Amino acid sequence: MFAACAGMFAVQSANAQDAIVVEEESVTVGEVANCKTNYSVGRTDNWFIQLGAGIAVPLVENRLDEGKAKRHITATYNLGFGKWFSPYIGFRFSGYYGAMHWDNDSYSKARYGNLNFDLMWDMCNSLGGVDAARPVSVIPFVGLGGTYVWDIKSDGTNVMNDDGTTVRRRSWTLPVSAGIQFRFRLCQYVDFFLEGRASFYGDNFNGAVYGHPVDINIQATGGLSFNLGGVKYQAYNACKDMAYINSLNGQVNALRGELAATATALAAAQAQLPCPEVVEVDCPEVDAAPMMSTVRFSINSSKISDEEMVNVYNTAEYLKANPGVNVLIKGYADKDTGTSEYNMGLSKKRAQAVYDTLTKTYGIDKSRLAIEAEGSSEQVYDVNNWNRIVIFVPGN
Repeated sequence: MFAACAGMFAVQSANAQDAIVVEEESVTVGEVANCKTNYSVGRTDNWFIQLGAGIAVPLVENRLDEGKAKRHITATYNLGFGKWFSPYIGFRFSGYYGAMHWDNDSYSKARYGNLNFDLMWDMCNSLGGVDAARPVSVIPFVGLGGTYVWDIKSDGTNVMNDDGTTVRRRSWTLPVSAGIQFRFRLCQYVDFFLEGRASFYGDNFNGAVYGHPVDINIQATGGLSFNLGGVKYQAYNACKDMAYINSLNGQVNALRGELAATATALAAAQAQLPCPEVVEVDCPEVDAAPMMSTVRFSINSSKISDEEMVNVYNTAEYLKANPGVNVLIKGYADKDTGTSEYNMGLSKKRAQAVYDTLTKTYGIDKSRLAIEAEGSSEQVYDVNNWNRIVIFVPGN
């Protein structure tokens, strides 16, 4: 079990070492250390509830004087909930209820309830690459828990009254457990699972203490796992956006060159003229200019593509570096597709998608952001299909 835990965290450490390294002051293509895709999970994403049932076989004191002892199979029921906080590691609280039977000088039985905290490892995502739609997943796990056994009825227990009746009818134990789960994807929201677990106890699990020093309860269950909100991961790969970044860097460099040439020409012209008298004038109020970054969308879509996620990331980094700046997120739709009413709703969804990514994925305070839907009544660009965008405007 410790080896399994070490394997899980070794894989996580390797993934952490593959993270993108970026200088804080400036970003150039050469500063990208590698091309690994990085994943993140929102606080409300990838929670699940599981319901199951199966069988249990207790490996405890099991004998009859006549040599007729056998292992008894009983029913067990399972309820659990948990969360995947990365594509590789998750946790779960899992409870079991059932009865157990064994032979101990006579036919013996008891009932038990068990609660475990499990650490789970998605072996397929770790070794085969992350895939939120993978049809089959193999998930080893280890756990710690507590078990309460009651209503022990056994003439063979070694804690007896003088008249032969049982004294101890209850027991508390703290097991460690390990197992493996196979998940089969039925749809984005529901998985079918098959699971085997072995729980290891001290020798008093069933109220009898002799024979082997460790009692074991083996459980095999199956059932349904309900993925609340579906299974989803936020992915970002800097290398995927290199061409787009290079294009933007080229545009910036060209603008800087033009600005330098203009400043030189202006200085030369001013050197040939007498200084004019400065006349103060009232400047009219103008609307705030949009920020440089924009987020483009596909037709009839409010999903942020991997290519456009770099602009959301850049805006988040700018806001983190400038805590006094607020932003208005304005969504648009092109007027050539859809009605005005439909486009108004679509532009609001686009602005909301960017707002959610900035707040949930990158941790920007909600009080610094506002959204505004423009629909298709106003077109930022002359080419209509360029107007499927969200722009950022400095806010109050």
